[in-house]
Amino acid sequence: MTAFPRAPAPLPLERFPASSDLARAIAAWDAWLADERRVSPHTRAAYGADLAAFLDFLTDHLGRQPDLAALGDLAAADFRAALAARAAAGLKRSSSARFMSVVRGFFRFLDRRGYLHNAALAAVRAPKRAQHVPKALSEDDAAETLATVPTLARAPWQQKRDLALLMLLYGSGLRLGEALALTRREAPVAAGAISITGKGAKTRLVPILPAVAEAVADYVAHCPHRPGPTGPLFVGARGGPLHPRLVQGQMAQLRALLGLPEGATPHALRHSFATHLLAGGADLRAIQELLGHASLSTTQRYTAIDAKGLAAVYDAAHPRAK
Repeated sequence: MTAFPRAPAPLPLERFPASSDLARAIAAWDAWLADERRVSPHTRAAYGADLAAFLDFLTDHLGRQPDLAALGDLAAADFRAALAARAAAGLKRSSSARFMSVVRGFFRFLDRRGYLHNAALAAVRAPKRAQHVPKALSEDDAAETLATVPTLARAPWQQKRDLALLMLLYGSGLRLGEALALTRREAPVAAGAISITGKGAKTRLVPILPAVAEAVADYVAHCPHRPGPTGPLFVGARGGPLHPRLVQGQMAQLRALLGLPEGATPHALRHSFATHLLAGGADLRAIQELLGHASLSTTQRYTAIDAKGLAAVYDAAHPRAK
């Protein structure tokens, strides 16, 4: 069986002559991802790595460098061979599911743009992804996390910064990257709502509760650095942008101090925001809008968490549960 590379390279444009029809198609696909789909550079690099892995496999599998005609002639057995090679290399099912999603997307693009048509891919089933249930904190653990995080920093202004940041994650459902991307001008120092630009350059309104606004305003008032209106809201000790690894490291310390589960990460606070809203009776569609999910199916993962909570309540309180 053809070996499958464990560390695929980035977008494989340089592997083909400039006149190659496949190179031109790949360049058009990459431009479409960037300009029309507004895919982030990081995600485009990941897509390119998966496509490069597929093309590397085909080079070994077919015994020659593929072109558009070769892609159009692939049979279902060829695509299945790629998946079998990944399994033999010990790659995870989730990785192979993403890999097949990228390959399907690329072939769909080629079909729509008139480069080629290959009906065989429709007969290939990708490995099923394991159902991932977000790891949310309990309300008590979330409250204790917010109460404890200021104790990890030495400088009072840094203590206020760390509290304000985690308040935005838990109180407004922001991703860590979204919070760290806020500028000083965008600092939510008053209750209400602010516009957040999330994945795919999509904007959404998120709520700013009075307690969240108070924490942010307190941090801004005591921060010794003044980066200007377009500078980062959250800064490090020397005034530069706060690095996400520092926040992740603080959550690791909190896990140890408070005995929190391994899933207690900065992103878990966003999951907790959604889960606790759902438990409080919030509408699933409203939560979808607050989180900025493109698909309701993504938001529906939180119902699994809430169902577990309801089961626990039932087991503890219902007379027939004993």
